Amino acid sequence: MTTRLRDLDLAEWDDWYAVLELAFGGVAEADEERELWRALTEPGRFLGAWDEDRWVGTAGAFTFRLTVPGGNVVPAAGVTMVSVAGTHRRRGVLTSMMRRQLADVRSWGEPLAVLTASEPEIYGRFGYGLATHTVRATIDTARVRLAVPDGTDAVRLRTATPEAALGAIEEVYAALVGSRPGMLERRPGWERVDLIDPPGEREGASPRRAVLAERDGRVVGYALYSVKPEWTAAGPDGTVNVVRLAGLDPAAEAALWRYLCSVDLTVRVKVNSRPVDDAWQHLVSDVRRCEPTARDGLFVRLVEVGEALAARAYQTPVDVVFEVADPFCPWNEGRWRLTGDTKGARCVRTEDAADVALSVRELGAAYLGGVSLLSLAAAGRVRELREGALTEASVAFGSPVAPWLPHGF
Repeated sequence: MTTRLRDLDLAEWDDWYAVLELAFGGVAEADEERELWRALTEPGRFLGAWDEDRWVGTAGAFTFRLTVPGGNVVPAAGVTMVSVAGTHRRRGVLTSMMRRQLADVRSWGEPLAVLTASEPEIYGRFGYGLATHTVRATIDTARVRLAVPDGTDAVRLRTATPEAALGAIEEVYAALVGSRPGMLERRPGWERVDLIDPPGEREGASPRRAVLAERDGRVVGYALYSVKPEWTAAGPDGTVNVVRLAGLDPAAEAALWRYLCSVDLTVRVKVNSRPVDDAWQHLVSDVRRCEPTARDGLFVRLVEVGEALAARAYQTPVDVVFEVADPFCPWNEGRWRLTGDTKGARCVRTEDAADVALSVRELGAAYLGGVSLLSLAAAGRVRELREGALTEASVAFGSPVAPWLPHGF
């Protein structure tokens, strides 16, 4: 390999980002999108592969704090903008960038690395496990009715531009961060991600709109959406595209869903990323006519096994010794004793006999409580070495609410 790795100088950002755009099809992003990503790029946390006089690979890591089971928010590196030029494939460029990046994350004191994958098969070999799923759906509002909870009629709705509603949206988002594993505590600037709305990417839909749910003069929920008007010979055939929706209580959330399902001249509501246990599925009269489908969400990588496992709580008492394989980050390999409950946990190295054997990839998949260790064992990816230990650990690792990543990065 003739390439070398080096940190990105922000003065080179345009050239560096052009390599990324080319790897993802070569279509240039809108100026507003590029400017936001440039503003969010953090010096010292972005790197690339350099061949003589040009970039041939890219990788970055945003600074995040991620909610884990028990409600703690834990430092996590948000791995992003990973690409390798087509001229430099199969030369070890990606592996070298991943190895360097994980060493950097460890040096920054962040026990977790997380990412969303354009191609999910890529990252397992680097220790990332699929930890969350999202649901897509198309609600047939011409045929599906909603049964809303008591108090929904007391919620007042008010429309606004997304820009004008931004402060209220952030207050609601911040109040919900600790309620569900997988949510990101947003740093300044990240509130603008959902405002990116280039006209060239709307595919016939309107500019994004906002609707706020209020009670006693306080904003208790919001939705961001657009409307795509269409007509057939039979009449209106429009679509409401939901970008984000959140409520601080069931009535606020139901009021927002009812509003979106009753927008004039529309017959369907499309949602692209919702939790697998989302409440709307219990409001609709016929979930089959909503065509819900699940897909992969957030991938999690334990960079420091002991620190990461000690950072979350466990829904039942657990005392288990894991035999962890991690050839890519060998500092994690060996036996770790995890003891914990709903109040907290401790995880330290031990010479005691192992109870469960697995790789760091499986620990990442189970870490947020949405993937069962028992299901991974059924696939042959986890081995029980002490009878009963696998069930004990699997139940303890669970979460009462499904983990979910609210937006990409």
